[in-house]
Amino acid sequence: MSAEGLVLSAARWRREAGGHSARSTGPEGITTSAGRGGGGTRLRRAGAAAGRECEVAIVGSGLAGFTAYQTVRRTLEPEAIAVFGTDDDPAATFRRRAAAIRQREMRSESDGHCLPTSFPGLAFRSALTRRSPGPLIGSVLDRYHPTVDEFLAHVERLRERSGWDRSLRPARVERIRAVDGGFELEGEGVFRHVLVATGHPGLNVPDELRNDPRAAHSYESHDYSSTVTVVGAGLAAATEWLNALAAGSEVVSVRHREPVRQPLNVPREYFSRRGLESFHCLGPAERSARLRALLAPSYPAGRQWDEPVARAMMEDRFRVEKSVNGTAQIVCATGFKRGFQHDPLLARLVDEHDLDTVDGWIVLSGDGAVPTLSDSTRTLALAGVAAQWAFPAADTLAGARYVAHSFLRRVVSCPTP
Repeated sequence: MSAEGLVLSAARWRREAGGHSARSTGPEGITTSAGRGGGGTRLRRAGAAAGRECEVAIVGSGLAGFTAYQTVRRTLEPEAIAVFGTDDDPAATFRRRAAAIRQREMRSESDGHCLPTSFPGLAFRSALTRRSPGPLIGSVLDRYHPTVDEFLAHVERLRERSGWDRSLRPARVERIRAVDGGFELEGEGVFRHVLVATGHPGLNVPDELRNDPRAAHSYESHDYSSTVTVVGAGLAAATEWLNALAAGSEVVSVRHREPVRQPLNVPREYFSRRGLESFHCLGPAERSARLRALLAPSYPAGRQWDEPVARAMMEDRFRVEKSVNGTAQIVCATGFKRGFQHDPLLARLVDEHDLDTVDGWIVLSGDGAVPTLSDSTRTLALAGVAAQWAFPAADTLAGARYVAHSFLRRVVSCPTP
């Protein structure tokens, strides 16, 4: 398509998105009406116009909560959604971590965005900006990756136009309790439908390095010494290898296994309906084992990763060892703590409601809902990393959309009291 054709297509899309007049097909083939004259309008206006209390809450104001919010906004006005969190900027945590690790490109592809539907994605907008079909061609070939700056600009645009700040209630929710009519968020009231998206529970630092003065986590601000040990084997570790080598350091990679080389953090099949159906058919023990295998450290294949390391090995500036040695600095590229027990809100929820868990995962329905607490009259669902039992790549933006579409379907189908 010519650049002019792309511009005309974008203009039509912007008119539709600005008025929320498109029909959105979710990851499970769910079609949600967002038209001004359809059923979505009745629900959108019910909270404010009829004087009813807000019935939908999102707990967590990071990127998972923000992405879910964009989907829910296709049907509900900002005043009908309460978002609880401690950051008004949904990208604040990501921004800090990306800066710490000197990240320049996203691992995600064109659909790694916060909009309710996969298309049009960031490649489409980039093609418009550059007046070139190149990003779209790259996307078709699975080679397009937006820059961090492009992604952050996308988040800021959505924040301004979606009414995010009108829905945000600066507060940290420390307890969720099932009650008649929904769920009580301690100190904040009762909501019929609650989506919990509290994000990763904290940075993971190996016990033996926790008090080592040489150690810093890759997602915390740091520079590079003349000799650096990088602990870990995933994308953060690979990024730190290149960062330290570019800074002139001698690098030691300490890892207990060889990393998987794949473009995304889980194989593509687990983003598809067929792949998810087979995953959902697994029993608890088998599903847990599958998740552990899928979430093993990985980073993409490609010359941009391999060539700098190969050159450094020839110069005796890069080697692999099994344990930490006497280097001047240690960078822990060891990701995040795993398991609901590290999240105080989720740990309390599990304890007080005796929820089923397996190996640190809360057992969920295939759509991300907590089955023992959700029915036709109320919903408690998890999004982000806590929803991996339903969607292995739940800590991606695509995973947040997946849960949000199912959550919205439950909200829409819930009978009005």
